[in-house]
Amino acid sequence: MRYLLDTDTCADVLRGRPDVVARLRKVLPDDVAVSTISVYELFTGVGKCARPERERSKVRLLLETIHELPFLAETARQATRVRVDLEARGCTIGPYDTLLAGHALAAGLILITPNLDEFSRVGGLRFESWRKP
Repeated sequence: MRYLLDTDTCADVLRGRPDVVARLRKVLPDDVAVSTISVYELFTGVGKCARPERERSKVRLLLETIHELPFLAETARQATRVRVDLEARGCTIGPYDTLLAGHALAAGLILITPNLDEFSRVGGLRFESWRKP
């Protein structure tokens, strides 16, 4: 496994954003994962949309093609280190992004996200965007 897609990247895929979809198609299926944190966020979004049945179906289809990486105790410990470090430096990121950063670090994966400014605050995190500028 090589890449961890964040929730915004998954949303880009679900919306059919051409640049992100094209990049995903170039990657071997075994090289891509999604955190169970993003699974939670995606299904929360489904519950809030006007046509939840249709969107739920799209999310399920996406998740059938991408490995789901469980958020485990070691992942939680790494996310804790991320949060403590950020707070000590007086800069924070959103709580789910903290968890995703910790997950990518714990698993040794590159986080795929359009939120480059936010994740640039996390020391040691490898990240990139699949969106074209």
